[in-house]
Formats: sequence, C-alpha cells, structure tokens
Amino acid sequence: MVVHGADDLAIDDRLALVRETSLSECAYVVASDVADFGARYYLADKEILMAGHPTVATVVSLLDRELVPLVDGAASFTLEVGAGILPIEVTTTDAGPLVTMTQLAPEFGEVYDPGQIALAYGLDATDVIGTPQIVSTGTPFCIVVLRDKDALRRAVLDVEAWQALNPPGTARAGLIEPFLVTLGGETDVGDTFSRLLLPPPMPSEDPFTGSATGCMAAYLWHHGLIKSPVFRAEQGHWIGRPGSAEVEVLGPRAAPTGVKVGGPGCVLMRGTLSI
Repeated sequence: MVVHGADDLAIDDRLALVRETSLSECAYVVASDVADFGARYYLADKEILMAGHPTVATVVSLLDRELVPLVDGAASFTLEVGAGILPIEVTTTDAGPLVTMTQLAPEFGEVYDPGQIALAYGLDATDVIGTPQIVSTGTPFCIVVLRDKDALRRAVLDVEAWQALNPPGTARAGLIEPFLVTLGGETDVGDTFSRLLLPPPMPSEDPFTGSATGCMAAYLWHHGLIKSPVFRAEQGHWIGRPGSAEVEVLGPRAAPTGVKVGGPGCVLMRGTLSI
C-alpha cells in the first residue's frame, strides 16, 4: 500500500497502519529536498531503508496519479528513500509500466561459516557454494548460494537457529537474514532462483524480494559466479506467486557501482484514508 501526503503522519501512526492492514509493509510518499520525490518504507515494527516492492509500488502510484509525466512512453526521475537517492526509469509495456530502480553501490560485509548458516535451514555445509556474506545495496542480506534446487527445496527455517543468529533487539542494519539462491531459473528464461524464508510473525516466505535480489546480483557478479552482469532473477514459483526481475550489475567485478532491478506493477485499489 502506498500512502500519499504522509509528511505530517507520525512514525507511530505509520507503523500502526501497517499493523492495521496486516500488510507486510507500507510506503509513505513524502517531500524531498534532494530528489524529485521522497518515500519511506515501514514494516509493522520498524522502518526499512530500502525495499524493492515498495519502490515499484510507489512509482506506479505516482504514475497513476499523473505526478510523473511520460514522454514517448518513458520517464526518468529520482526517488529519495531511507538509504539514499534511487534513479528511476519507467517504460510502458503492454503489461503496464516497467519500473527499473538503480540500487546503491553494494557494500560487502561480514562473511559466515557455511555450516552455521546451513544449520538454520536443516541443510549441510556441503549444500552451500562459497562463503555466505552480508551484502547491502541499501538493506543488508546474507547471500547464500546453494549447489542445486534440491538443496533449495529442502531448506526449512529453524526459527530457534535463526533467532540465535539474531538475538532479540538486533537492529535491522545488523540482521543476518539469509537469502538462498541457486543458479538456473525455474523457467526457461530465468537465470537464478531464490527463496527468502521468514520467521513469525512475518509471512513464512516472501514471494519476491527486490532489495535482496540486488544484493544477490552484486554478490554473484563480484565473486565470478555469473558470466554476464545482465540476467533474469526468479522467485516465488514454489508458493504459487511467481515473480521475476530484469537485473543488471553496473561496474567491474572488483567494485560494482550499482545494480539495476526492474519489474512491472499495477494499481489494484484506490481509496481515501481517515486517520
């Protein structure tokens, strides 16, 4: 859900609205002094500095309200989120607007023992390729490459083990949130397939995770696990909510400068909130 005119809406009210709607997250459009538009994203209990779905939703909502003019079926502008300024590109397609965000230059952080991460999913260390690592293009994720789809299917979140990685009170910036990925898509046109398994009270699995996809792309390119910086990422097919994104890692392997992640969106409902 995207809420416009949210500048004067208190943070507690933003959080309460997420809880009231039972949505995973909500976007709030605010003014910006450094970009064309501003937006802030919230879960039920905290702000998230960068997220893919809310970014696409915000842009589609801006287009729907005709706040962004299309010239020859395209537009480009900037959107300030909690993590920084995102360049946005829009092109029109038969399926609706295709929104591409350029996520921030990736930051490569702490690495973890494969066995430690595998334990949280009922897997063996041998199921993991390489070394799991925290990567952030605005929101950090622990990128974990699994050797095949069999291992990905066998992954079941052990909540106690996950909580051992993330003691109560762990700040979002310090969260070890593994994003499990395999090379090879679920369809003929896909190049990667991923899962994000979540602990309660969140939904058990995220259908598609745009921010994590950017982190994953940077990891695969940086560590030489993909030949081309341009590919299609897939997620959600096994839970009946298939999703995909067109991805492009910018810059050299040694020091990527950003990641483009693009996908379509549409408006499902419009309304007025009384708060």
